[in-house]
This record gives sequence, C-alpha cells and structure tokens, in this order.
Amino acid sequence: MIRKLPSPQADCVRVIFELPACLWADRIFLVGDFNEWSLNNTLFSQSRDGVWRATVDLAAGRKYQFRYLVDGRWQTDSHADGWVDNGYGGQNSIVDATLPPELLPSAGSTSLLHEGRGSESRTDPYPAPTTRPTTHPIPHPTAV
Repeated sequence: MIRKLPSPQADCVRVIFELPACLWADRIFLVGDFNEWSLNNTLFSQSRDGVWRATVDLAAGRKYQFRYLVDGRWQTDSHADGWVDNGYGGQNSIVDATLPPELLPSAGSTSLLHEGRGSESRTDPYPAPTTRPTTHPIPHPTAV
C-alpha cells in the first residue's frame, strides 16, 4: 500500500510505503530514482503491528520509478500508481507524488496561520478579564 500525505517540506509530498506483516524478511530496502537507485539507502522498518514501512518526502508533481529489494530479491509493488518495463526483463513500479484530491486545500479555505501582530488575528478561548478585581485595603496594624 502507498499512502500520500502533505509533507512538512515545502513543495513535497510525504509518501509512506507499506508492506504487509505476513511478508517474512530480514531486510527490505526501497530503491528508486529518488534515491539514485541506492541498494541500501532507504531501509524499511517493521512496526509493532508487523507492517513494514518506509517514508520519503518527494518533490510534488513528479512520477518516480522504484522497486523493493527484499532479502536480495527484486519485487514490484502491485498497488503502485503504475508500472514500466525496466529493460532487465522486469517492471519498475511508479509512484505519482501528487496528493489525492481529498487532501488538497480547497479553494477559499482559510489557513490555520494568520498574518498580523498577534492575538488580534485569533480568538482566545480563555480571554483575559475585562475588569480588574476589587481590592480591599488591609488596615495597618498601627491604625487601630
């Protein structure tokens, strides 16, 4: 499974590659043109639920070729956005670094960040009191 989320990096898409827990392997690498086909650069990690995950931030609007290297064997992702012949008798998977429509900001939506000098651009859920509490003078001990 491949999930796409907004990235904290500008003009990028966070892509999370997931492989099922039933995949028995010692080491799995994500290899693609985004990491110059490095055979050991992007290692999957297996979470507590057994799912294998690798996360990369990719420049938005581009398509990338990739494959998985599972214990030294090349694997193609059947859930990828597409496939292309790789010239070696197999296929490379394709991931399109574009956010799905439901994650795109809608037209006219307001940003969570506002320009301005401070609190005038936001509503404080705990506003300061508008009146000062009344103080009662404490009599000086010698005033009696």
